[in-house]
Amino acid sequence: MAAPTPLAPVLSAHWDARRSWTLASYEQHGGYEGLRRALALDPSEVLTTVKDSGLRGRGGAGFPTGMKWSFLPAPDGGPRYLVVNADESEPGTCKDIPTMLASPQSLVEGSIITSYAIGCRHAFIYVRGEVLHVIRRLQRAVEEAYAAGYLGEDILGSGYSLDITVHAGAGAYICGEETALLDSLEGLRGQPRLKPPFPAVAGLYARPTVVNNVETIASVPGILRGGSAWFRSMGTEKSAGHGLFSLSGHVTRPGQYEAPLGITLRQLLDLAGGVRAGHELKFWTPGGSSTPIFTAEHLDTPLDYESVGAAGSMLGTRALQIFDETTSVVRCVTRWTEFYAHESCGKCTPCREGTFWLKQVLRRLEAGQGTPQDIDLLLDTCDNILGRAFCALGDGATSPITSAIKYFREEFEAGMHTPASVLFPPERSSLFPYTPREAGRGAQLAGAAH
Repeated sequence: MAAPTPLAPVLSAHWDARRSWTLASYEQHGGYEGLRRALALDPSEVLTTVKDSGLRGRGGAGFPTGMKWSFLPAPDGGPRYLVVNADESEPGTCKDIPTMLASPQSLVEGSIITSYAIGCRHAFIYVRGEVLHVIRRLQRAVEEAYAAGYLGEDILGSGYSLDITVHAGAGAYICGEETALLDSLEGLRGQPRLKPPFPAVAGLYARPTVVNNVETIASVPGILRGGSAWFRSMGTEKSAGHGLFSLSGHVTRPGQYEAPLGITLRQLLDLAGGVRAGHELKFWTPGGSSTPIFTAEHLDTPLDYESVGAAGSMLGTRALQIFDETTSVVRCVTRWTEFYAHESCGKCTPCREGTFWLKQVLRRLEAGQGTPQDIDLLLDTCDNILGRAFCALGDGATSPITSAIKYFREEFEAGMHTPASVLFPPERSSLFPYTPREAGRGAQLAGAAH
């Protein structure tokens, strides 16, 4: 077997430094050098540098970042905005919160450089409300940046001025969708907007707006420091650069692994000590629970946008949830579907009604009380949601179901006569001490199914 691809610590390179979240520590490791280089260039040159680097959005869609910035219309004298999407909510995804905890200044610096490139004078960082410790750390980082002259009027004597506001959301998964986030930021109920117009034309307060993920913006300072060729030296031709891979579940050493895009799960598992001792890989998610699942046959699929897409899934947020042979696919998919049904904003009928009924059918199958028609009913309901929902939440809710039936149809068929808790006792797959309350879950589901 080939040696594991070496990791590429860039964003995470100094997470273990003493008080890494402070401005002093960040500057000690080259912080704000990228901003100084950016301010010495024309904003259009900064945009070109990012475009040439091949940086793609790290929030899930993978759209080319520089191209997204260039979609803003020509300046008309009015304001334009940068909004950083820090509402990390996708099950299994835990890369942005550690970044903001360990190195909030990388996000602040990236926000300043991005704002300079697009002509923004007021940027917003929208953070998930439950992570109060992250909000406080970001607010302190912004305060330090103001005190050092990196924010405010006439930054570093360049004549450019910028304000940053850290805004706490109320903890809604739907606000991870960029237009729902913008409505929430404006004080409205967080629900997706009809597109077009797109945020680049009419975003926050109906003004041209760039919305990017935390990891995307935090990657910008490194590109200005090292250059676009340096960034392209990592990853693949079409999926350039480094990325944080979140390994969780039945893995020996779960955590964040920063590596070049194109690394495989087999290589990451080698670095993470493999699947937990005595067990073998059954299925996994390449990009969080809203992406189609993969199995052990996909261990050597390069984790870049093109290869994962060609294999039938999406790279998404690179949330690699690992499940071994003790796990019930039906139980797992049911939990994800319960989450999506709960988090649906209710704006459109396919998602609001569809996720509700998917949940009912899956609970019936998990309780071992399914009918011969249930699998076709699940697929038909998914087909009626896919491509018909107002935003991507509906599409994402169907992905684990259709892919699970594709690879593990026999487990869904078993749900017509045997509860999942009998076929796959939960205490075997649990990573934590199993309690009697959890053991009663099957009985609760049986009641709910009727």
